[in-house]
Amino acid sequence: MTEQQAWFQRWFNSPYYHLLYDHRNEEEAKGFMDALLQWLPLPEIDAKVLDLACGKGRHAAHLARSGLNVWGLDIAEESIAAAKKQYPLPGLQFAVHDMRKPLPFPPHQFDAVFNLFTSFGYFQTEEEHLASLKNIKQVLKPTGYFVLDFLHAEKVLRELTPEETIEKQGIIFFIRRWVDSSGYINKNIRFTPPGEQKELEFTERVRAYRKADFEVLFGKAGLQIEQIFGNYQLAPYQVETSDRMILICRTT
Repeated sequence: MTEQQAWFQRWFNSPYYHLLYDHRNEEEAKGFMDALLQWLPLPEIDAKVLDLACGKGRHAAHLARSGLNVWGLDIAEESIAAAKKQYPLPGLQFAVHDMRKPLPFPPHQFDAVFNLFTSFGYFQTEEEHLASLKNIKQVLKPTGYFVLDFLHAEKVLRELTPEETIEKQGIIFFIRRWVDSSGYINKNIRFTPPGEQKELEFTERVRAYRKADFEVLFGKAGLQIEQIFGNYQLAPYQVETSDRMILICRTT
C-alpha cells in the first residue's frame, strides 16, 4: 500500500481526527439509527447487523442497545480499541478489518450492512471499491439491506469552500479543499498539536460519486438502489438541496 493509499489509516488512527469531527456525536447517531430502524423491515428476533467502517462505534452501540446483534469492523486499530473499551455491550462485537478483503463471516449472515459517515470512496481504483461492495453482498442475506450514507457530491462540489480555519480545544486546523483531475474531493488539514513545534498534515481524498455513478457500481456488484434519503431524518432526496445521499440497497 502506498503512502497516498494509506491516508485513511493514518488519519483515522489519530486522536485529532476525532477532535475535528466531534460534532458527529452520540445524539446524532441515535437519531439517525432510530429513523433507519423504523424504516427498515428487519426481523423482530435475532436480527444481525454489520456496521462496516464503524469508527469508534457510536452507531453500532446504539444498534446493540436497540436489541440487535451487531458487529463493528474498521481498518483503524485505535478506533476499534476505543470502541471495545467504551461499549462493552451484550450482542456487540468489534474487530479490525479492511473492507477490500473478504469479510470474516460465512455467506448470507446479515440482515443489514451499514456503511456510514462517508466511509466509502477512499480507494485508488474502481476495482477496490467494487471488491468492497462484492464483499458486502456476500455477507448479506437475500432479503437483506445495504445502507450507504455518503456525502451529497452535487451539493459539495457546488458549495465547496476552498479554505477555512476551525478551532477545537485551542488547536487551529487550517483546511484547504479542491477537486483533482481524477474526480476526487481533497481536503488538506494542517495543525500543530499543543506543546509541539512540528506541524502535522493529513489529506482526505474521497471520490465524488454521484447517484448515476453508484447505480453503475452497484449494478456490477449485484446490488440495486431501492430508496434514497437526503438527510439523517430520512427526508426525501433532492438533487439541489439535500445534505446527504443515503442509499438503501437490496441484492439483485
